[in-house]
Amino acid sequence: MNAVAQLAAGLAALILIAVFPAEAFLIDRPWVQKFLGIESHGIRNVHLWSFCIGARNALAGVGTLVGLWMVRYGDETAGTTVVVVSCLYMLLASLFMGVADLLGYWRPRGGSVRGTIASSVLPAVALIAIAA
Repeated sequence: MNAVAQLAAGLAALILIAVFPAEAFLIDRPWVQKFLGIESHGIRNVHLWSFCIGARNALAGVGTLVGLWMVRYGDETAGTTVVVVSCLYMLLASLFMGVADLLGYWRPRGGSVRGTIASSVLPAVALIAIAA
């Protein structure tokens, strides 16, 4: 796996891990709501979902880092497989976030555009670099 793929996957993983506390524990704070592009009303009704999504994202991030460790210090083929699966999860989760917005599930509508684009770039770069 080349350096571009490792860097893009590693950064994507670290971002997911870093955002986890905001999604899971700080969702009721105005700065988190602004950062995530969500409306403030009804937060109590979505906290379960934001906690679970944050945890899943953190696990994908940890999985990616484990895969990168495996690439460098263990079985490169197995590590690459772990990184590919983790990056595919990240990319597909981003695309589903955009689809949810298109279907009108995101409030305010259009609020996911920035997050969808931002969260899909690094895993896409990693996957393209791995395939190249």
